[in-house]
Amino acid sequence: MADTQKALLYRGPGQYALEDVPVPKIAHPGDCIGKVTLSTICGSDIHIVHGGMPEVRYPLVIGHEFCAEIVETGPEVKRLKVGDKVVTSCVAFCGECWYCKHGLYAHCTTPRYGCFGVYGQEGCQTTYVLMPGADNYAYNIPDGLTEQDVLFTGDILSTGYFGAENADIKINDVVAVVGAGPVGMCCMATTKLWGPSLVIAVDTVQSRLDVCVKEGIADIGLNPLECNVPEVIREMTGGRGADKTIECVGAKPTFDLALEIVRGGGNMSTIGVFEKPVELPLDKIWAKNIKLGWGFVPMNKMPELINLIKQGKLNTNFLCTHKAPLNDIMRGYDVFGNKKENCLKWLVTPWEK
Repeated sequence: MADTQKALLYRGPGQYALEDVPVPKIAHPGDCIGKVTLSTICGSDIHIVHGGMPEVRYPLVIGHEFCAEIVETGPEVKRLKVGDKVVTSCVAFCGECWYCKHGLYAHCTTPRYGCFGVYGQEGCQTTYVLMPGADNYAYNIPDGLTEQDVLFTGDILSTGYFGAENADIKINDVVAVVGAGPVGMCCMATTKLWGPSLVIAVDTVQSRLDVCVKEGIADIGLNPLECNVPEVIREMTGGRGADKTIECVGAKPTFDLALEIVRGGGNMSTIGVFEKPVELPLDKIWAKNIKLGWGFVPMNKMPELINLIKQGKLNTNFLCTHKAPLNDIMRGYDVFGNKKENCLKWLVTPWEK
């Protein structure tokens, strides 16, 4: 193993590039070293490099959604072994603190842990990555499934599921998902598991709405540039509005729209990453009797989601529109970050010499 490797290094807002960084080494007995076999650029990565998450330290190797082959293990690693192919939670956690014992792994309070390439250790947009306490959150890829099949369970599929779960969807509910990007699409796909009567995709990018309907994760797509979305949804629901709304962007216009279209007594869930504060118009909605939920995905549903994929009940392969080696990741940030070429997800394969 060489001493250095190429990695996407973030040096501050607008400053990121492929650079040489040290290859990580085992630091604690429970650590593993993983060789990244497949990763992807996430919307959160775009927020980071644009300076939209100022709390992120730098310089930092970013990236947090990945699969890996275990190439080295510390002496206290019990479940994983060299050669295992795994899909990894975007959040590394200790499994022992109060939050971990209550299934809120994203709030792990033990130092050294946190979200790869965001709040914790170095990220995955490289070749070798240090995986502290990997026994707790790296899951073997089942026979018959590929890295691509399960890749998104480590972040956006879990996030989408969390958004739907927070909305407390009931059978025959009308659910409107505002934002038809990759997270929104994962949210729609998992929303279907609860048996709603109607899933409505809302977005200003028509091509993405078309994908949602074509793939069967939404029953109808509404484009705010083409219609009055609140009016159309009220017409479809006897004047009430959607039973549940899920906001998947993290911006004031989409937040306000999701709030407007939920019916009285309904639920709104938001899983978008907000770069700026949003005013909550309590003077207008205090009497609406809605429940509002949000938060960072707890990453407690990965095994369940992997099993649903194995059973054929979930499939996110349609999101994988672009794939290129780590060498081309800067182009990926341009294409994915600027929504070019109808890119839904840009997958990153290993560095090619």
